[in-house]
Amino acid sequence: ARAESRAKRRAKRFDMRVVTVACCALNQWALDFDGNYARIRESILRAKRLGARYRVGPELETCGYGCEDHFHERDTETHAWEVIAKLCEEKELMRGAVVDVGAPATTRGARYNCRVIIVDGAIAFVRPKRALADDGNYRESRWFTAWTRANEVEEFTLPESCARFGMDGKTSVAFGDGAVVFDDAGLGCETCEELWTPDAPHIALALNGIEIVSNGSGSHHQLRKLDARMNLIKSASGKAGGVYLYSNQRGCDGGRLYYDGCACIAVNGEIVAQGKQFDVSDVEVVAATVDLDEVQSHRGAFQSMSVQAASVKRIPTVRVSGKLCVSENLKVTPKRAISFHAPEEEIALGPACWLWDYLRRSGASGYFLPLSGGADSASTAAIVGSMCQLVTRAASAGDAIVADDIRRVAQLASDVPIPSAEELAKMIFTTVYLGTDNSSAETRARAAALANDIGASHLSVAIDVVVTAVVTFFTTVTGKTPKFKVDGGSNAENLALQNIQARVRMVLSFLFAQLLPWVRGKSGFLLVLGSANVDEGLRGYMTKYDCSSADVNPIGGISKADLRSFLRWGAMNLGYPTLAEVEKAPPTAELEPIRDDYVQTDEEDMGMSYDDLGVYGRLRKIARLGPVAMFKRLYTVEWADRGLSASEIAEKVKKFFFFYSCNRHKMTTLTPSYHAENYSPDDNRFDQRQFLYNVRWPWQFRKIDEIVEREKSS
Repeated sequence: ARAESRAKRRAKRFDMRVVTVACCALNQWALDFDGNYARIRESILRAKRLGARYRVGPELETCGYGCEDHFHERDTETHAWEVIAKLCEEKELMRGAVVDVGAPATTRGARYNCRVIIVDGAIAFVRPKRALADDGNYRESRWFTAWTRANEVEEFTLPESCARFGMDGKTSVAFGDGAVVFDDAGLGCETCEELWTPDAPHIALALNGIEIVSNGSGSHHQLRKLDARMNLIKSASGKAGGVYLYSNQRGCDGGRLYYDGCACIAVNGEIVAQGKQFDVSDVEVVAATVDLDEVQSHRGAFQSMSVQAASVKRIPTVRVSGKLCVSENLKVTPKRAISFHAPEEEIALGPACWLWDYLRRSGASGYFLPLSGGADSASTAAIVGSMCQLVTRAASAGDAIVADDIRRVAQLASDVPIPSAEELAKMIFTTVYLGTDNSSAETRARAAALANDIGASHLSVAIDVVVTAVVTFFTTVTGKTPKFKVDGGSNAENLALQNIQARVRMVLSFLFAQLLPWVRGKSGFLLVLGSANVDEGLRGYMTKYDCSSADVNPIGGISKADLRSFLRWGAMNLGYPTLAEVEKAPPTAELEPIRDDYVQTDEEDMGMSYDDLGVYGRLRKIARLGPVAMFKRLYTVEWADRGLSASEIAEKVKKFFFFYSCNRHKMTTLTPSYHAENYSPDDNRFDQRQFLYNVRWPWQFRKIDEIVEREKSS
């Protein structure tokens, strides 16, 4: 106590500028205004308990980032500001706090994505987003307008619900590109995409002497993406000095994306606090105590920055009387190492958290998975097992919300102890091996063993009687009996007989999912899980409306290569040893009869390897290459040392584009999938291209042939 008292006296005597600041990861849900308010409120309480003077939250946290076309509805904005009003009404909650929340706001006929700065319960400033996210999964300009008037502010009349909460009793506040300045420090903000832009606002803020810059973000998870984000955050605070706070959504807010949290605080290019990237808890607050004099010292030692700061155009500021810094704690938070997950861990954690949010918010009572014993469905099963481990661990550690959700989903009484991960899997996860005469004893055994590893409720059934009934019906109508290729049938017959097995599995899966809870004396329904990977979607190696047509698919954005690595990792780290056996087996659909001289395999069926598919996918989507440019790139760069001739590479490229284009129509019915990979062919929004192609690509393929001929003659 005496040491703490001495620290306070020294701080006052030397007038040190020390402040505790907080950022957070919130599991917001689009249009869930009650839940969003409760989570924002809880984050403010936690920030204050940590001694924070300033708290920043995720992008559009009042209404949820994923409202999409609901932003066109006036109600969405109205309710978002009602959430802000409800926060401002709580005098004790807001006393002594600077709270930065995200909300939509309309002025002069334009709707903006905004940050709202609230000081001691009074709205001081509204800052609209200057650069909107419009690539990949994002369509912000469909709903919002970018603020293009740099260094300008105007008056904004507060919505009726908040009219009594303006600073100094006013009904209007400053709105635009500016900053908030206290007697001893300045606060500025940018939003999500702005961090990634070349002309990022944090540079102008730093050159104007603003010490603290925050970023309320709605950034989704993608495999191997966190490193790029953390580098940008370090650079934002290192290049020009300063304190940088990053808040993000975390969870599934109603769509294909999983927002991966990782709230963090950087000071002068070093990370001093970092939250979890993946978690099932609804609220996480990360705080750090920072010394703003260190920021000033860092900038002062950078003379070329000082020259630019002296000549930069001044930004408008909103003056707030009083100090931001306090002198109650001199223990500045030290720098720390950044924590990253391996890609295999990302697969185990991200889709698992996404599945939990989807399950608890959908009203379903569990998941149903057709488990074939192959790599894809095994990966999906392991992810559900990981989900069970995550939620039971969180509940056992004291997370009351997760515990309540477990009991509600599993239909347990409130006084029943939290089950183990295996016990929970038994209650909420059903796997079924839907075998036929074409299925092997090995895949049947692997499916049963993996279900046992996880704890799932497992059934093993033969569906030949249903398949035979459908084929017999066809024969009765047409007088023709189709045969498999190995029995002398044509390609059309062979495909039709494979497809009917796959489609019968889909029909039976939804039947079981709907009625199994009733059979077991429970209420509700099960959600059907799909398990087609991103490479199969790209190639179209799936039956339209087969058991890949499900309610949701946790691996639909993950490549086969990454899934195989995940299986090896999961065998050791998730405690499911059967995954190692699954990974070693050659991928096969098991839809054709097994003969002594013929066993169906995926890669032979496709006419290309999964590794090659990954290369094609990245070049097509990420590198934005058409057939001719892809051929040139493979011939001169990726496959230059592979020993393939120009003709061989040309045939591979043509084969890929033929099958990609003739199967593109299947993407229109693709099961909603967890987005994890930048070359996803999901045409819902990410990969927007036509689904009716000229599959012969006559002009493009002719150009490739011309290049090949020139190579032969050179």
